[in-house]
Amino acid sequence: MHAVQPTSGQSTKGNGRLPADWHLAGFDLQPRTRLVFGNGSLEKVGTIARELGGNRVLLVTDKGIAAAGHASRAVAHLEAAGMHVAIHDTVHENPTTGDIARCLEVARSQGTDMIIGLGGGSSMDTAKGTNFLLTNGGEMKDYWGVGKATKPMLPLIAIPTTAGTGSECQCAALIADEDTHQKMACLDPKAAARVAILDPLLTVSQPPSVTACTGIDAIAHAVETAVTTKRNGWSLMFSHEAFKMLVPSLPRVLKDPNDMEARGRMLLGAALAGTAIENSMLGAAHSAANPLTAHFNVVHGQAVGMMLPAVVRFNSQEESVKRAYAELASGPELAWVREGLDPAVNALVDHLEELLEIAGFPHSLKECGVDEKSIPTLAAEAEKQWTANFNPRPIGKEDFAGLYEAAFAAR
Repeated sequence: MHAVQPTSGQSTKGNGRLPADWHLAGFDLQPRTRLVFGNGSLEKVGTIARELGGNRVLLVTDKGIAAAGHASRAVAHLEAAGMHVAIHDTVHENPTTGDIARCLEVARSQGTDMIIGLGGGSSMDTAKGTNFLLTNGGEMKDYWGVGKATKPMLPLIAIPTTAGTGSECQCAALIADEDTHQKMACLDPKAAARVAILDPLLTVSQPPSVTACTGIDAIAHAVETAVTTKRNGWSLMFSHEAFKMLVPSLPRVLKDPNDMEARGRMLLGAALAGTAIENSMLGAAHSAANPLTAHFNVVHGQAVGMMLPAVVRFNSQEESVKRAYAELASGPELAWVREGLDPAVNALVDHLEELLEIAGFPHSLKECGVDEKSIPTLAAEAEKQWTANFNPRPIGKEDFAGLYEAAFAAR
């Protein structure tokens, strides 16, 4: 992994020599989340909750996780440690302000002093959103942006059951407005989980389609964080290590859902990619994906994955970004920088498209039910997405339209 980044269009032509004007971007490192990783690590949740001073715990999850038995096992460990536990198990995908209001009502009625998010990114977002309002009051829109909370928040434990969002390592709650469907990113260091428990055994119960969508999402996180305008030496370490873990592991998990080594690599890789997001942010693929989900119900991971190859091609027109992609591809030996930047980027795009094929995704946005006439509307909305601001190549409405057109055609 090369932590240095080019700041001009100068090329090293794959010879390994760095131009004199390359520099490391600055960063302010403040690790916030303790990671507990390993098969069966859910058993530690009671001990960890007690260490954090919890007494009255709200467990935030969804019906599927409850049906799989994960919630009841967590409750058993918490109660064995002397905790009083209330369960809110009606989390919905892409939580809205209405979902937060319902969870908040439960939290208040139970005198909650600790929150646990158990499930996918939606459970963790709901837990974080509830924490904002329970401790700081107001409405979710009051925290849209960065660092808007003025009071401390309750201790949060995040327990992912999917290897995808990496939300367990981020301080953001992504909540959609109930009426406008506008997704609000509410970021605050105080909202970050104190502890994330990464138990690969919890991911075995997820359906293959969820494994595919969340896995592709995690890979997209590694790819996008490796090239954003905020990338730095710290974030790149996580982007590259996540990519090396995720790329070979996803096909293994999809072929054999009981491959626990691959499951573990996917879960840890997703957490590392989430850490990269926390320190680098995301780019145009995520900006383009959100309108597809809002208008055509394309699952987030699928939408991001299907937009990613076109975004890589677009961004790699910048020489510095081309090198960053080439270095990323070198990690799992998809290509080698010394053999040229263009071949390396082509190999990266080819492999991303191969992974989409393995995941069983449609071959085009047209197959997803996207109306080609909607592209101008989608492009206008994508341009306004927050993550577009961090794309390494400046991107506007016409550029997004071109990306949608490329993804609309069959690959």
